[in-house]
Amino acid sequence: MQVVRRVLTTPLDTDAVMSVRCGDRVLVSGVVYSARDAAHARMAAALESGQALPFDPRGQVIYYTGPSPAPLGRPVGAAGPTTSGRMDLYAPALYGAGIKATIGKGPRSAAVREAIRECRALYLAAIGGAGALLARCIRSAEVVAYPELGPEAVRRLVVEDFPAIVVDDAYGDDLYERAEAGRRQTERDEAQT
Repeated sequence: MQVVRRVLTTPLDTDAVMSVRCGDRVLVSGVVYSARDAAHARMAAALESGQALPFDPRGQVIYYTGPSPAPLGRPVGAAGPTTSGRMDLYAPALYGAGIKATIGKGPRSAAVREAIRECRALYLAAIGGAGALLARCIRSAEVVAYPELGPEAVRRLVVEDFPAIVVDDAYGDDLYERAEAGRRQTERDEAQT
């Protein structure tokens, strides 16, 4: 079986989002914004009070990471994904504001999956435990909001060929659900033999 990797270049438009499906491997290039729990709470509060976000969200990608300090000659240290479920409370509003994809690890809530489908967006998974390797895909990093949050500040990252897998697509498919259905089918097949 040949593995096809699709290239996604930010900012994403609806055509790019609709061109990939659950289970596709992608390489993301362009600007990606890093943000974790504390930054998400602030951005959600800004949206709720009618204030602008610290960056134009239309077509953008948020990576759930808080990079470690940069070693000499590198823009960031390790930059692995954090558990996406911690952002589930805030994600639907951010998708509604124009975010086209998020990157993290682990499953999403039903409300987030519905927002992804309604907003024609994506949820991508990066490989947990590979933060040092993923950091090699980051070409530059600049704090754009909430510097007092340290590693959890919002950063504008320029990435090149950042590897990820489409977990939730704009068609409503979920890779974790697909894997669970396959597991159950295997158990049924084994029980019948």
